[in-house]
Amino acid sequence: RAAPSTYTHTYMRVLRLTAALCLAGHAHALALARAPVAPLAAAYGMRPRLAPARSAQLSMQAAAAGDGKGGPLAKLRAKLPPPAELKKVTPLGAMFFFILFAYTILRDTKDVLVVTAPGSGAEIIPFLKTYVNLPGAIGFTVFYSWLSNKFSQQQVFTGLVSTFIAFFTLFAFVIYPNAAALHPTAAVDGIVAALPAALAGLSAPLAIIRNWTYAVFYTMAELWGSVVVSLLFWGFANQVTKVEEAKRYYPLFGLGANVALIFSGLYVRFVSGLRRTSTAADPWAGSLKLLMGGVSAAGLVVLALFQYMQKKVMTDPECVPPSAVKQSKTKTSMGIKESAAYLASSPYIRDLATLVICYGMSINIVEVSWKAKLKAAFPNPNDYSEFMGAFSSCTGAVTLFMMLAGQRIFKNFGWGAAALVTPTMLFITGAIFFSLILFGGSLSPLVAALGTTPLMLAVVVGAAQNILSKSSKYSLFDPCKEMAYIPLDAEAKTKGKAAVDVIGNPLGKSGGSLLQQAMIFSVGSLAASTPYLAGCLFVIIAVWLRAARSLNTQFTAAMAEEGAEA
Repeated sequence: RAAPSTYTHTYMRVLRLTAALCLAGHAHALALARAPVAPLAAAYGMRPRLAPARSAQLSMQAAAAGDGKGGPLAKLRAKLPPPAELKKVTPLGAMFFFILFAYTILRDTKDVLVVTAPGSGAEIIPFLKTYVNLPGAIGFTVFYSWLSNKFSQQQVFTGLVSTFIAFFTLFAFVIYPNAAALHPTAAVDGIVAALPAALAGLSAPLAIIRNWTYAVFYTMAELWGSVVVSLLFWGFANQVTKVEEAKRYYPLFGLGANVALIFSGLYVRFVSGLRRTSTAADPWAGSLKLLMGGVSAAGLVVLALFQYMQKKVMTDPECVPPSAVKQSKTKTSMGIKESAAYLASSPYIRDLATLVICYGMSINIVEVSWKAKLKAAFPNPNDYSEFMGAFSSCTGAVTLFMMLAGQRIFKNFGWGAAALVTPTMLFITGAIFFSLILFGGSLSPLVAALGTTPLMLAVVVGAAQNILSKSSKYSLFDPCKEMAYIPLDAEAKTKGKAAVDVIGNPLGKSGGSLLQQAMIFSVGSLAASTPYLAGCLFVIIAVWLRAARSLNTQFTAAMAEEGAEA
């Protein structure tokens, strides 16, 4: 009987913690926007200039304190990672930085391509996720299982990243410039014109056929997130990192990665600025070459860092235990059917998959509604791309703050509480966003007082919701998920991770998309289905919270068993 009370107490602590983080994030943003220079400098530890005599006195005191055995310098050195750990985590953090740099550019570019394409719009996204992304993810998982049985991890990692780099380079320099010849625009336009009014909803799926090269790019960009970020990088990191190291360094990886979000957002905005002054017939084509050039360059750096780790880190027993090196070179032996049966029988993997699927469904339900408003506010591809660049930079800045808070949460509250923050954040921010849409009419006086329009307010609030949700995902949800793989055996780490991350993520987004499609066909439009989607969101979050509590119990038991064996 004590368990429900314990969970209720823990969840209430998480709820208060999440609310504090939301308020802190908003307060931090307001401080950056409105605070005068001197208080802002003081808030960030920038001290005013001192008189020379006083400055010399403080310097002497600091030097004297540093000479002592327990001075600040000694304490700082004690907090630094040991040389062996530093040799391992530095290139890992750099790899994550460049992978996320490329992913942010791809994520912003894929939306611009499909949402602003001729005859397309935000309505195409649910159909893309269901009928293109999900089959692509399932097909890739089967292919990855075959690769894992035939080749080593090093060969699989190098081959897959090289394939992605080749595709994105080919798209920018060959496919996109010839899109007019490759797209069956006239044929699809004829079909759309012949459709009866009752089948007008088929215009969105037909837009996928009309712009099929953009749909392929969208799928490859999504797979970069599922495959290179979740599967290849985190799979490699989990094999060379211990759980105790992961608790210290995984949140710090996110710090560097979210600096990448800021820089990639700035890069996207810089390229958008170049388009404004371009005299080319198609400025977007030139921008696409610059954007994909950045992606390819980041991918090449990732490959170079991976090769460095293979030669300098994996061969050092102080950095990586010989057992981990042997495991990384092991080829898994189960076939596809045996792997599926094995994974289906594991409650641990099922709970992990539930977490990933529920996140994908939740964020998709909110995000598509927001992007429909976003296209209405920014119909021009250049303006849309520039806004997404600013959105990515803001996401990185807020996530930096959340990462610092995340370390404290892991240390003071543990894995279980950290795993509950992201669903709680989505519940709070989702409730605010849907309330604005559902009760926007009664808020007209407030909107007028703010000097904006209901459309722009919905765009801004939706952006804030996405920023807070994604920042909590990057800072807490992802580290929690990756730590959960560490106690598993090689088979579960390799194929379980492939099933959960590569299939689970698109399956979650496709599940949200199917809900939206069902609502659209039932009630006639995305706007009319908003109250039903809000109800579905809250049910999904409840399932997510239950799976997180169940996984916490299993993870704690697995860690205790691993500690007993050690």
